[in-house]
Amino acid sequence: MPTNTAGPEIPYTINVTEEELGLLKKKLELVRLPDEITDAGRDYGAPLVDIEKLVARWKGGYDWKKHEAILNAELPQFTRKIAIDGFGELDIHYVHKQSEVKSAIPLLFVHGWPGSFIEVRKILPLLIAPSEEHPSFHVVAFSLPGFGFSSNPTKRGFSLDQYAEVGYKLMLALGYNEYVTQGGDWGYHILRRHAVTYGGKHNKAWHTNYPHARRSPGPPPSLPNAYEGLSEAEKKGLERSSWFEKEGRGYSAEQGTQPQTLGYSLADSPVGLLSWIYEKLVNWSDDYPWEEDEVLTWVSIYWFSRSGPAASLRIYYEHVREGYKEEETHIPMGYSYFPKELWRVPSKWLQAPNLVFEAEHPEGGHFAAHEKPDYLVGDLRKMFGKGGPAFGVVPGKTGYAAK
Repeated sequence: MPTNTAGPEIPYTINVTEEELGLLKKKLELVRLPDEITDAGRDYGAPLVDIEKLVARWKGGYDWKKHEAILNAELPQFTRKIAIDGFGELDIHYVHKQSEVKSAIPLLFVHGWPGSFIEVRKILPLLIAPSEEHPSFHVVAFSLPGFGFSSNPTKRGFSLDQYAEVGYKLMLALGYNEYVTQGGDWGYHILRRHAVTYGGKHNKAWHTNYPHARRSPGPPPSLPNAYEGLSEAEKKGLERSSWFEKEGRGYSAEQGTQPQTLGYSLADSPVGLLSWIYEKLVNWSDDYPWEEDEVLTWVSIYWFSRSGPAASLRIYYEHVREGYKEEETHIPMGYSYFPKELWRVPSKWLQAPNLVFEAEHPEGGHFAAHEKPDYLVGDLRKMFGKGGPAFGVVPGKTGYAAK
């Protein structure tokens, strides 16, 4: 078990310089867009008409400083130096907001790609809200190393163990010796490793909106009659998984094998970065009405990130080299199912003896915290609330406001 080595907390304010904004404007003015096949739709990737509109908005009308100020006002941000075994100190950026409820449950939220700390934005006020009817949470959400405003590792081999170590050491540095966790996408993989390594003593339970079975969406070889008795939602989920496996995983293959080559394009071309991320925001969500400024804020966080957008790709490469491991966890876990998630396998395929909570939702996609914050927070309240299967897992922390 790594020792906890962390420096003092330093308040952080996002402040992109005029020089950086000027460079972005120059690059946008020099954009050269490709042609497009007639009636291409979305089959070939991000439609030209969409990118033209977004670029026009980015060049004239979109005000990063306005959105920067809103993020600073809504999200209490900090940085703290954390020493990671074998990798030295990293400067970790994080959001931390406590509930007014004394017995609030500490919760570590971990984002994925192409998300960032912004994914906690909508669920944060819901999670900390005091109530006599449902539990409240103290919330911590850090920018993964190489993402957002965290520094990035400069040595190869920084993978799930190290990302999990960041979360563990951060929680202890904040005084949360016992806590619960939630995340999707890379958050799922990181928190599964976190549960394996720190589960029981520190991590008391975990929840994900990205239920995963194994590297392949097929059934486990040991499961007889795997396709019998499936619900309509599970059947549609398998169709979605099949689509993603065949049509949607090209990005992962490139990021997992040659991230540096792709990184030159994303670091040098804001429009290249925009199209790379915008495609996923639309394809991976459930008819979510993305507003232009909303998309541009997500993408701008990558463009203005501390290490540049190429750094965020390397998690794929390191995970591929590490090898896919689906270790069994032994603390209570909860799964929320959304119909347009990228992977959705039948519950019985998961073979998770410690799965204590499941919730099926009629709508929602990969970005559950952003698309359907009420659903996701509602599930956490049910899982950790009175009568829920994980009520009281953190000793002395019920999350309920005193009557």
